[in-house]
Amino acid sequence: MNATDVTGARTPEAVGVITGARERIDALDDRIIGLIQERAAVSAVIQEARISSGGRRVNLSREMEVLGHYREALGKPGTALAMTLLELCRGRI
Repeated sequence: MNATDVTGARTPEAVGVITGARERIDALDDRIIGLIQERAAVSAVIQEARISSGGRRVNLSREMEVLGHYREALGKPGTALAMTLLELCRGRI
């Protein structure tokens, strides 16, 4: 498979731009995944502290703050992203 087939570009210049941009996206995705893993670890610490103190595993008012923050920053899709992030970090409720 040649570079045009892989990128969908029709000129060598576009192939170069797309290839470089995809490499940057791959690097960003790796960073995002690492940050999500770090967030999940911090969330586990919070959940453990809350449960050991007699509280519930999940604080719904805090989750509503998180949902609002993502919605304000990213629009409606931000809410879906935040829901997925919350589920990844605290599990299903």
